[in-house]
Amino acid sequence: MKLVPIKEYLSENEAFLRNPECQELVEMTVEFYEKVGYLPPWICYFVEENGNIIGSAGIKGKPINGAIEIAYGTMEKYQHRGVGTNICKMLVNLSLNTDPSVQITARTLPENKFSCRILEKNNFTCVGIVDDPDDGNVLEWVYNYQG
Repeated sequence: MKLVPIKEYLSENEAFLRNPECQELVEMTVEFYEKVGYLPPWICYFVEENGNIIGSAGIKGKPINGAIEIAYGTMEKYQHRGVGTNICKMLVNLSLNTDPSVQITARTLPENKFSCRILEKNNFTCVGIVDDPDDGNVLEWVYNYQG
């Protein structure tokens, strides 16, 4: 399983754009980069395994006040196989290898029990409910560092 960067411009993502499962996410990601900037490794990725796109992963921009927010998803036919848990772990490792002092956060909808479980398995703690400008009331999670 490996992270494959979604590049800054549409023209750099032609292979992904030809994949119907990836097209919309690429377009949204490039638009997102226009707002928050493109600063690897604080970017978005597809997750590839054996030549197949099995999920997506993202760090929602460079650290702000020493914190980042991660996001992840699994393509429908790969769900319930531990893929999301592994993607989350890859994002945590990438973030800590880049900046060991960064605080890693994530947000989930309260009814998304699968995502909540993924975060728990990856040593995140729910710290409460926050009002997200895009999603309304969501659960905020913070990574617990292991020394």
